[in-house]
Amino acid sequence: MNRAGETSAEAGGAAGGAAIQLRADCARCAGLCCIVPAFSRSADFAIDKPAGQPCRHLGPDYRCGIHSDLRERGFRGCAVYDCLGAGQQVCQVTFGGQDWAAPATASQMHAVFPVMRQLHELLWHLAAALSLPEAGPVQAELRQARQEIGALTRLEAPALLSLDLDRPWQQASALLRRASQLARAGVEGADHAGADLGGARLRGTDLTGASLRGTVLIGADLHAALLRRADLTGADLRDADLGGADLAESLFVTQAQLDAARGDGATRLPPSLLRPAHWPR
Repeated sequence: MNRAGETSAEAGGAAGGAAIQLRADCARCAGLCCIVPAFSRSADFAIDKPAGQPCRHLGPDYRCGIHSDLRERGFRGCAVYDCLGAGQQVCQVTFGGQDWAAPATASQMHAVFPVMRQLHELLWHLAAALSLPEAGPVQAELRQARQEIGALTRLEAPALLSLDLDRPWQQASALLRRASQLARAGVEGADHAGADLGGARLRGTDLTGASLRGTVLIGADLHAALLRRADLTGADLRDADLGGADLAESLFVTQAQLDAARGDGATRLPPSLLRPAHWPR
């Protein structure tokens, strides 16, 4: 689903292990994101697709046949999806370069993929927290959590499938909240965490230091809003208007969130993220 060949992000894994890629490299995957999830015909997907069944547009080379026209063909959900490198980790590390041609391998590979995706999501957020200078008081704990979760990504398939992910999620979430608080100290704004602000009129609003963790902002008008040091962890920005908004110092904003939103050439972005190609310049 995602764009191949973008600048890769990495996170350290287990001690002595190679860095773990945290952005999709479709050339090293077997099209798992085009097979494992179920699609429902909607504004995001042009067809219904059962879980575990290859999308009709997936080619024999495991590449999307309409990749350059996903939005135009009604597959916006595919255009914004990012496995955060979980696909190539499953294919190249967990299964040592095998594909899913063998039924037994396919079944395990498909089951492992969502587990790996969750682990990579945690690693991405931990890496983002480690990049915050203000998070110094929890740097050691963040590194330890990253190392432990990185080690989990190298487990064999049966062990991955037996993981209880609640513990790493709870541990990482507590550290990420603390890192966010440290980064927003002195500018901490309104707490909208978990709120439903879908369609809200927030044009030009100063949301500096606000907590928008898990906030629903679908279709919200955030044109020219100030989001400096706002925590956007898990915020749903689908169709939100970010034209002219300042996200240059926003915390934990992902490429997928930007891809799902609407912005323009005046939108200020964190330096590590790309301006979506579908935004007007």
